[in-house]
Formats: sequence, structure tokens, C-alpha cells
Amino acid sequence: MHLVIIAWLYVAVMMAVAEATNTNGTVLGAIITFVLYGLVPMALVAYLGGTPARRRRQRAREAARQAASAAPDQGGEAPANPVAPIREEP
Repeated sequence: MHLVIIAWLYVAVMMAVAEATNTNGTVLGAIITFVLYGLVPMALVAYLGGTPARRRRQRAREAARQAASAAPDQGGEAPANPVAPIREEP
């Protein structure tokens, strides 16, 4: 996917250079061309293309958090409870 992004940004840069060096073109037009034809679409493609990887990382973090909360104390001792439970007699 990175190769496609780099290739398209190269094409957008060449379009911007052609716009800037044209007799009727301007540098502002070249900047707008590069942003609208290059940066914005490729940012969208990169964001949408990275969605599965972001979901996998989030699921892995949640699974690690679940495993950490379900695991007993790693020190080998029971967690300290400062107040003993009150036992009610029937």
C-alpha cells in the first residue's frame, strides 16, 4: 500500500510542477493541485487502508487488559483488603 501512496504522490508532484511552470499557471494553483489531487486522497486511502490494523491493535490491547485484570496478584500474595468482611450470624 505504501508503494501506491508514494507513486500517486509522485504523480501529484509532477502535476503541480506542470501547473507551476505553465505560462498560465501559478504557484498557488500548483499548491492547490498538490493538496487536492495528492495529499487529501492519499490521506483518506491511508486511513481507510489502516483500519484493519488499528482494529487488530485495539482488540489485542483489550485482550491484554482483560488478561491482566483476570490474573491473580503477580507478587504471589493475595491482594490486601484493609477492612475484613463482617460475618453475620443467623
